Amino acid sequence: MIYGKLVAGAIGLLVGGVIGLIVGIFVGHAFDKGLMRTLQFASPENIERIKTSFFETTFLLLGYLAKADGRISQQEISHTEAIFTQMGLSAQQRERAIELFRTGSAANFEPEPTLSAFLEICGPQRQLQQTLLLFLISLALADHEIADAERGALSRVASLMGFGEAQLEQLIRMVQAQTHFHGQSGFRAQPGTGLDDAYAALGIEPAVSDKDLKRAYRKLMSENHPDKLIARGVPEDMVKVATEKSQEIQAAYEMINKSRGLR
Repeated sequence: MIYGKLVAGAIGLLVGGVIGLIVGIFVGHAFDKGLMRTLQFASPENIERIKTSFFETTFLLLGYLAKADGRISQQEISHTEAIFTQMGLSAQQRERAIELFRTGSAANFEPEPTLSAFLEICGPQRQLQQTLLLFLISLALADHEIADAERGALSRVASLMGFGEAQLEQLIRMVQAQTHFHGQSGFRAQPGTGLDDAYAALGIEPAVSDKDLKRAYRKLMSENHPDKLIARGVPEDMVKVATEKSQEIQAAYEMINKSRGLR
């Protein structure tokens, strides 16, 4: 691909003569390389590779996290079973997911090789990595609290993906708060839910302006949009689980809007 070099070189020649031409060619070359990587990343073949990697990495790490405190609780088993049900896995997919979960829960499992392979395949997709981390946080909170060993495992995984402790804590607070807007009666504020929970679910402070409130809400809704998740490489079956967050976020946003007298 040489379009970038041609255009940037021509502009450089007009602006700076021979030196400008040389600089332009170097700039254009960098552009061409970046464009080629983007096109390769978005190819159907690569998206399928990402989907497979996301599925396998998720269930390996779910097993690793569930066993982090030395045992797999009934709540964690139930939560994983709920994920199977939400995803509508076929018998073959379910068998594969269970196999991966067991592999990840083995005493000798190390997350580094798994995450290294995942990061190599998914590329610099920060949002895809965050979606994976959110899946793991949800499992850790299946029994409504995160044990020290589970937090250590989450911290290890987050660090391997380049997330700092502050970022991890922010995501944990958001997931904890979002669960207050999802119950047997649907996606609405559950009994005992306060405004602080609603703001935390959106990852913002109560003093935020109306404009920034709407910006934060739109950003979260965009990040959890099914089409965008699929385009990043989240398997379609797993999108069913991830997009529930949109409904929880919507319920939290409506609670805040009502308190502020906004429409």
